[in-house]
Amino acid sequence: MKFFKKINISLVTLLIGGLFLAIGSIYKRLDLTSDKRYTLTENTRQLLQKIDAPMDIDVYLEGDFPADFKQLQSETLSLLDEFKRINSNINYQLVDPIKEKLSQDTLQAMGMSPSALRVEKDGVSSQIILFPYATIKYKGFGHTVPLIISQTGVTGDEQMAKSIENLEYGFISAVDKLSNERLKNVGILVNQKELNRLEMFSLANRIIQNYNFGPIFPKDSQTLTLQDLPTLKKYEAILIAKPRKAFTDEEKITIDQYIMNGGKTLWAIDQVNAEMDTLLKSSKILAYPYELNLTDLLFSYGIRINSGIIKDIKNPTYINLQVGEVQGNAQNARVPWVYFPMGFSLNNHPITKNINPVSFQFPTSIDTLDTPGIKKTILYQSSPYTGLQGVPSYISLEEAKISVRDSIYRNVFNKGSKIIAVLLEGKFTSAYKDRIESKGIKNFVNQSKNNKMIVISDGDIARNQVIKGQPLPLGFDYSTGITYGNEEFLINALDYLLDDHGLMLLRNRTVQMRMLNKPLIAQDKSYWQWLNLCVPIILVSIVGGLFIFVRRKKFSS
Repeated sequence: MKFFKKINISLVTLLIGGLFLAIGSIYKRLDLTSDKRYTLTENTRQLLQKIDAPMDIDVYLEGDFPADFKQLQSETLSLLDEFKRINSNINYQLVDPIKEKLSQDTLQAMGMSPSALRVEKDGVSSQIILFPYATIKYKGFGHTVPLIISQTGVTGDEQMAKSIENLEYGFISAVDKLSNERLKNVGILVNQKELNRLEMFSLANRIIQNYNFGPIFPKDSQTLTLQDLPTLKKYEAILIAKPRKAFTDEEKITIDQYIMNGGKTLWAIDQVNAEMDTLLKSSKILAYPYELNLTDLLFSYGIRINSGIIKDIKNPTYINLQVGEVQGNAQNARVPWVYFPMGFSLNNHPITKNINPVSFQFPTSIDTLDTPGIKKTILYQSSPYTGLQGVPSYISLEEAKISVRDSIYRNVFNKGSKIIAVLLEGKFTSAYKDRIESKGIKNFVNQSKNNKMIVISDGDIARNQVIKGQPLPLGFDYSTGITYGNEEFLINALDYLLDDHGLMLLRNRTVQMRMLNKPLIAQDKSYWQWLNLCVPIILVSIVGGLFIFVRRKKFSS
């Protein structure tokens, strides 16, 4: 009997041990979070599976920092752990810049900028400096991934939540760029008196980090012709930044056929000649419309750029202006400038989500038309308190000194919201379909396959300021020290136009962070400490007492 009992015990032990081994050999992770934050998209999985060589990731989030950043560290490591489980070629490690004695110059040379972030601990606010980045190395190439979303006007908790939301996109977009055998080509037109090299310096430097970027020179050095179409087709996207010379019909046909053949376009168009540099020098300018000869071309794609200048009284950009003089000394102040509306996006599109407000200069309104097969998405628009100024007309700096409550503004800012930037997606119809100009053109295409373009009614959105011959970062205003989101917006716009895998949709991921009420915690700190200390002791005492009581009663009977 004892022999059989031993056999039964052994069998049960073996079965349990075998079951544990079987369970241990099978990896299955269940994501029970409501926002599915730990579930990778199918596009991400497919890209990771293509990694065929060692990929090393260094995460610069090791060291002594508050709990908020420990959470970012934990979320980052959890994501990279999922990456590694999908592809064993991926390796990662935490790096402490202080322990490794990495200087700020070394880190900045790697594309990292120090972040000064405000955090709260025990109800007290403080500021820390760190380099929240990761670097990825693959087949001799490298890429730096920012882990913190820099956005003004948000709390530290909101910033951390947005940063966690962006982790998968930040890493997988870098993986996508490193794993591509070739960089995509982005060209910029230079034959229409567009922005010059210094004015485009900042944006060009950002673009060349991800794409092959360069000017497109026409064969005849003056205008684009159909002979340039084979050259244009080598570019996946072209940027048209503030042209000030009218397009010829042949140039328009060439661009049209580029679009019909799948080329992506980013238009930054000034419909009105109004320059702030000239206004600051002369205090008054005459604004008048440009004749770019683009109306029929853009009309066929579903939009029309008007010539009325937008003035936004609710969301103006501020400019630094002399407002008075005391004892011969100029008195400067920041004043709202209604001709420079700030762009706020209301639709959380992947292009505009989690970036600083965008500054527009003398933009005009865009009308969208009912074009079959074309989806229009408004990226930026003015506030409901918008006025329109017809041209030609004068613009004076004195307008900035008028109080917004002055009677001169009554019934002016009542035109409603006006579109400033719009995304068009779908099958575009050629502007020259069934027109005599298309006759005789070899391989003329009447309609494109699914395509995308973005139209912005401001050419200066791509222009960085130049001070004493030195270009400043795009979006940075020298006179006020404010940084706007122009550069991020344009980079996101290009990324979206050239996104073949739907990776940009990851920017729409929303993570619900369950934040603690830190002031309340600080206020009731002692209460919760005593509660956490005493409750377990009381519970253990009750359970122990019940156990002793039941045991005594059992044996006494």
